[in-house]
Amino acid sequence: MKKLFTAVLIVGALMLGSMNVLAQDTMSDKSMSKKHMKTRSLYHRLGGKKAIKAVVDEFVNNVAGDTRINSFFAKTAADPKRLKKFKGLLVDQICQASGGPCHYKGKDMKTAHKGMGISGADFNALVEDLVKALDKFKVGETEKNELLGVLGPMKGDIVEK
Repeated sequence: MKKLFTAVLIVGALMLGSMNVLAQDTMSDKSMSKKHMKTRSLYHRLGGKKAIKAVVDEFVNNVAGDTRINSFFAKTAADPKRLKKFKGLLVDQICQASGGPCHYKGKDMKTAHKGMGISGADFNALVEDLVKALDKFKVGETEKNELLGVLGPMKGDIVEK
């Protein structure tokens, strides 16, 4: 379960970047200046909670199909209640990290991933799955990089080998 939670957190971080692209599509009104868009929170630029949920769903689907890392999530994916809770925690984590109104109530990353044996390659695979989800929703490079920049520092608390 810890491996799944870790993967979900990583995915959440990656999905945050995807939400930025969705927000840009929402805010594409020509009357809105680039300066105004830059002053808006990442949460708003991503499109808010609805967009974050969409990215998380895609991200989790990507992870489920990724044979490099899906074993970390097998038990969670097999239990609809656990999966729903996991996705909710991931959405809240990304929402909070992007400046939104949500409050993440899960474990800290070090505690959640302790003993899972997550490698740098595992972490990188998860990030790739997140980027794939963000790209599907056409999240802008600026937002994607901002999201990955927020999530990247978590790697030290997640990777054990």
